[in-house]
Amino acid sequence: MNDWHEAEEHVERAHEAFQDGRWEDAERELRHALHLNPYRAEWHFNLGLTLEAAGRYVDASAAFRACHELDTDDPNAPLCVGVNLLRAGDPAEAIRWFERAQKADPRNPMSYVHRIEAYGRLGDHEQAEVMFYLAQQVDPKNAMAYACLAESLLARNQTDRALWCLREAAHHDPRLPGVHARLAQAYAATGRLERARQLFLRELRQDPGDIDTLLDLGVLLVRMNRPAEASEKFRRVLELEPDNADAHFQLGELAARHGVVEEAIEQFGVVVRLESEYPGGRRRLAAALLARGQGTDTATARELLRDDAEAWRQRPEHFSPAQTEELGVALLDAGLADLAREVLSALVRLRPEHVPALHHLSLACFTLGDRAAGLELCRRILRVDPKFVPAMHNMAVACVHDRRWRRARYWVAQARRVDPDDPSLKRLGVKLAAHALGGALAWLGGAAASLVVRRRRPRT
Repeated sequence: MNDWHEAEEHVERAHEAFQDGRWEDAERELRHALHLNPYRAEWHFNLGLTLEAAGRYVDASAAFRACHELDTDDPNAPLCVGVNLLRAGDPAEAIRWFERAQKADPRNPMSYVHRIEAYGRLGDHEQAEVMFYLAQQVDPKNAMAYACLAESLLARNQTDRALWCLREAAHHDPRLPGVHARLAQAYAATGRLERARQLFLRELRQDPGDIDTLLDLGVLLVRMNRPAEASEKFRRVLELEPDNADAHFQLGELAARHGVVEEAIEQFGVVVRLESEYPGGRRRLAAALLARGQGTDTATARELLRDDAEAWRQRPEHFSPAQTEELGVALLDAGLADLAREVLSALVRLRPEHVPALHHLSLACFTLGDRAAGLELCRRILRVDPKFVPAMHNMAVACVHDRRWRRARYWVAQARRVDPDDPSLKRLGVKLAAHALGGALAWLGGAAASLVVRRRRPRT
């Protein structure tokens, strides 16, 4: 058997493996074939398709490049290079390959369509719209062009225009993958939850095993206060993909919300074991452990939160402001006020007028015994929001500690003007009134004693 014939047999076996979804076997057979005959452009193309199916987009783009070098007249190869670079997170380089694809086949609208997405990712939304109109000149009914422009519009919070584009995409191609799900997400963002639910269900009728749509529908059902249905969707995901961390996380959230602490610990524990860096995983597990409060739960929770704080120190850019605030509050709840102060101080530097962050930072300072810093933060809060009752309450408490009774009564009175029914303010007001009464009684007692002494003093 000569090398050429053997290479063809490897390609045939690669085709069978590809059809069965055995990407590693298909890749191995194709590389054997290319080792024997590296000059077949279509084999490089097939290798690119195999690597793309396996999610190895950088390697796939390299295979499509090799195909293009051997056959520069093939317009599909540069298009595929660009698509895989886009998926690999390199939109700028992808655009250059889409431009090559356009020169090779000016009548193919996809070179414009993919540039809508690429420019959108780069934040150049004006150029994304230009690509949309160029795509329309080639194919005015291209559903993907509408769908890609919708993403650009959503990034600019132009929800109404995005909804129109998505409706047009669904009209031109009702079977476009994901179009009904994306339309559902847009409706959900505008508060039209029932319409969103119907569209998610329509997407699932086309693809019942679409894990992303099942997860999104489950989250929507949670918003609609339909926890049993939401749980069913998340468990359906786990039937399809038992190691799906998102589904375990959502089930943990449902359990925590309904006070089923053991279930929450179990689900969040699975999340942390599957993905130790899962956003919020360690924090949620720590909160559930603190809620249970058995044996070494508190120590375990603190260790989890210390790990999270260390991850924040190493890569603060990976934490959104909301996640940073959540971490600071969790550290505070776990009794790690020193770490909470560090995390929340960083957040306050980024968002100096964010009242919740300022409030929790003040609590950390008070917990650490730094009343001066705590009081200063309360004053900052009241400059931003003069009706923020917790800051007034904390200032009153700090004044009590400093035995500044009159000032404490002032802040309680100010706070009760805003919220006269606050129970903590009522309790503090009663204590201050009792102190004032005790002081008055002591003064009266002293005055009476002085009067008795004067009365016993002999006249002169």
